[in-house]
This record gives sequence, structure tokens and C-alpha cells, in this order.
Amino acid sequence: MRSVRAVPATGAASLLAGFSLEMTGKDTANLEAARGVIPAGTRINVTFLEHEDAGLRLSAAQAVRRLGFVPVPHISARRLRSQAMLEEFLAALQADGSSANVFAVGGDPATPHGPYHDSLAIIESGLLHRYGVRHVSVSGYPEGHPAIPDQVLWSALTAKATALSRHRLPGTVITQFGFDADPVLAWIEAVRSRGIGLPIRIGVPGPAGVKRLLSYAARFGVGTSAGIARKYGLSLAGLLGTAGPDRFIHDLADGYDPGRHGPVKLHFYPFGGLQATAEWIAEFTTGGRPA
Repeated sequence: MRSVRAVPATGAASLLAGFSLEMTGKDTANLEAARGVIPAGTRINVTFLEHEDAGLRLSAAQAVRRLGFVPVPHISARRLRSQAMLEEFLAALQADGSSANVFAVGGDPATPHGPYHDSLAIIESGLLHRYGVRHVSVSGYPEGHPAIPDQVLWSALTAKATALSRHRLPGTVITQFGFDADPVLAWIEAVRSRGIGLPIRIGVPGPAGVKRLLSYAARFGVGTSAGIARKYGLSLAGLLGTAGPDRFIHDLADGYDPGRHGPVKLHFYPFGGLQATAEWIAEFTTGGRPA
């Protein structure tokens, strides 16, 4: 276990203030266990996974709200089989008071299961306002996407930002997780140079086993094993160890300039577990040692 630098009054502390988290529909018990170390009002995204049914997702969103946090349910466009399926999900969220914030994402299927080809189609459907949605998060990919050309990603992000403005829906860009601060900061500048002023939440891999982190990196195309090891100060021989993102966060903070980069916060992907991630953030924030 290695020590971390204390979080300074500005920089990393500014990025960490108001951080958000991600959970699956099956993580409700883990959220209950972690509630004591997660600040009230924290935004918590609830994923839209293929093997989890709508009831499980709705139950998770309800738990987030009941525990004093802000639910941000995912809507996976290409997993929706019909407009009725989308409306049923939105109506159920609205009935429980959980529809104000959503995350619209294209989703994994290469072929849409229904009429929605991407998250832009969800925004353009006109249904979000009808069911009480007041804020929409969308995806960003600082290190690209293994299956989507960069020019397509940029065109999509610009179109989503334009559509949100036209529909008078405030929004946020939540990025894929990364391990290297340099391309992330360069990407944020490129976003701003295109006139996109939406707040950005940078995806951060929560503390996890080194082997697991490297496997996620390979799956999503966000860095080579050697590159990640270099940035994290790891030995590839020590695959059974655990690594936290303290170096990544400090590197982001060192290069972050509010004047150039605009509003930026952090969004944690809890690869090592929701409770472990929440505890790590709490300890890191006070300059302690990550679990």
C-alpha cells in the first residue's frame, strides 16, 4: 500500500468537489453500506445493462433517491425496442420522482433493437421534457472509441450539445474513464475550441486490482498496459496488487486551468466496488492512504 499526496486547497480539491459515481442495478446493498462516506446530494448514475431488467434499474434509482443522493438513470438508446419502452421507463421514473436527471447513451449493440440509433435520437424525440427530465448527460471519449472514428465522435458530440441547447435542456458531458491526464486535458481544450461549453465530468477508474484495471483498459481501448503502468508507477510483474487513481487525479489538477478548460468535475467508475471507491475518495480527500 502506497501513501498519497495530500489534496491541496485548490486543484485536485476543486475537481473532487461534487464528484459523481456509477452503480449497477445490483449495487443497492453496496450503496447502503457506503452511504456513510458518500456526501449527501452526490449524483449517482444507474447503468442500463442488458442482463438487468427495468424493475431492477428502477429499484436502484429509487434507492439512490431514498438514501439522499441524486439518481441519474442511464437510457441506452440502442437497447430500446420501441417508443413505448422508452415512455414506460420515463413514466416510471417520473412517478417516483427520479426523472429529473438522465444519462443518454448510444449503448453497446451494434444494431439498434428498435427506433433509436443513438443518444441524439433520444434527445430529439421530444419525450424527455414530457416526463420531467430537466438535465441530460451525454458521453465523451477523450482517447477515442475502438469502434467509432474520431470525426464521427466529434460530430456526434457537437450535434448533442446543439440539440440540448435547442430543446432548452441543461447538460453535462461524462467521459469514458482514462489513465493518462495529458490526452484528457488536450481533449477538453478541443471541446472548448469547438464552442461546446457544457460542464465536463472526467471518468476516473476507482481503485481496483491491477489486472482488472488493465483488462478494462484493453476492452475499451484507453491505453496500453505498458503506458498505464508507467503513468501509475506500477510494475506489470505485480498484477495481484491494487492501484488507485491518485496520480491521475493530481496530474489532471496540475494541468487544469479553469480559464481554458471551463467547468470540470470527476466521475468515478467503481471497478473495485462501490464501497471501496467511496472509501478511497474519502481517504484521498483528507490526504490519507487509500484502502
